[in-house]
Amino acid sequence: MSVKKIIFSNQKGGVGKTTTTVNLGAYLAQMGHKVLLIDLDSQGNLTSAVSGDPKLPGIYEVIIGKCPASQAYQTTPVKNLFAISGNINLAGLNVELVNELAREFFLKNSLSDIEKEWDFILIDCPPSLGLVTINAMCWADHVIIPMQCEYFAMEGLNLLMRTIGNVKKQLNPHLNILGIVFTMYTARTRLANDVVDDISSYFADQVFQTRIPRNVRLSEAPSHGLPINVYDGSSAGAKSYESLAEEVLSRV
Repeated sequence: MSVKKIIFSNQKGGVGKTTTTVNLGAYLAQMGHKVLLIDLDSQGNLTSAVSGDPKLPGIYEVIIGKCPASQAYQTTPVKNLFAISGNINLAGLNVELVNELAREFFLKNSLSDIEKEWDFILIDCPPSLGLVTINAMCWADHVIIPMQCEYFAMEGLNLLMRTIGNVKKQLNPHLNILGIVFTMYTARTRLANDVVDDISSYFADQVFQTRIPRNVRLSEAPSHGLPINVYDGSSAGAKSYESLAEEVLSRV
């Protein structure tokens, strides 16, 4: 199987990008695939969610050429699951790249030598549509859009879709939207169901059937540095990410 390169993007923060990247990756690894997670967000939440060390060379050092990607892997609590950490240095990367030649392809060039080692490479993007996220879009095959079931989460979706379309047209013709996944879903609220219905009516073929519920165990797991399948594999949140992993495999 050739590597599947998937980014998780939404310019709105707090919609479940990191949680989805970590736990989808953990279940893909549990299913026997070799998976690399990359933390492209300066907050470093993915790194801490898999017990990573932000002080070791990470994706920032890889992008600027200070460390080869093959020497930046860190192990995680899940077999077959590895990570390249993120740190605060990523916060200034948009500015550092802005005057560089071929500035949209720094990430792609820095990862090209390692792609064949993996079945899946998953990138947790920052909550913006800046140059760092554009670099991820220029490298990826697929975009998964985690979306919280709230009104304001809907407002930025058109801008994100337009950005993805522009990158596909001008910079990366292989880029496609693998799907929209609803997160923090509460079936008993009218708002959540209205958001799901509205988005599903516009993007019917792109919406994952799996919905990620609000779940206390999902919220607790990152503070222990564990993906949900290790922290509490019997929880509703764990079952939903296992289902999402199966759905992703069916689409790629």
